Amino acid sequence: MRVPRADTPASSGAPQVMALCSCKRVAVEASGPPITCLACYCDSCQEAGLQFAAMPQATHCVDPDGGTQYIVYRKDRVRCVRGREFLKRYKLRDESPTIRVLATCCNSAMFLTFDDSKHWVDLYRIRCDGHVPPLRMRVCTRFAPDSTSIPDDAPRFPGYPRRFVLRLILAKFRMAFGSDDEDSLL
Repeated sequence: MRVPRADTPASSGAPQVMALCSCKRVAVEASGPPITCLACYCDSCQEAGLQFAAMPQATHCVDPDGGTQYIVYRKDRVRCVRGREFLKRYKLRDESPTIRVLATCCNSAMFLTFDDSKHWVDLYRIRCDGHVPPLRMRVCTRFAPDSTSIPDDAPRFPGYPRRFVLRLILAKFRMAFGSDDEDSLL
């Protein structure tokens, strides 16, 4: 798992978001505009959230409707600025590329990353302070325990909508060519 160190520059563009664990020993900074902000209802996010909530001192990261809210950033815009020694990787299944990272000091879910070539990091929105953007979409809603309890504050999609996939592709392109203007096309 690669989490940039504090001496590795993140993009200098504002706005900035700081993800803090419950006890404030771990701080992860994200800078520049996010790719998007979403709530995911997939089975894995729900299962991980329930497992994390059962840990001592842990706070819930899954909303009552079954969604887990994330702020999605390019990897080059995220860095650990404090408490790296407390970060621990967690996988639901060994074969899964998805890695959830916890702050072991207080069992706070901090972010989600991948051990394959994916170029983004999902910060748990509940951990974030600063310029926290509103939700833009709710994805994988077909897995929600009760679809009638999902709020109407953002568009809902049963899977991953094309516009989400397009935002990820554009972010990869912008990373490769050094562009910081995330919202210019979408």
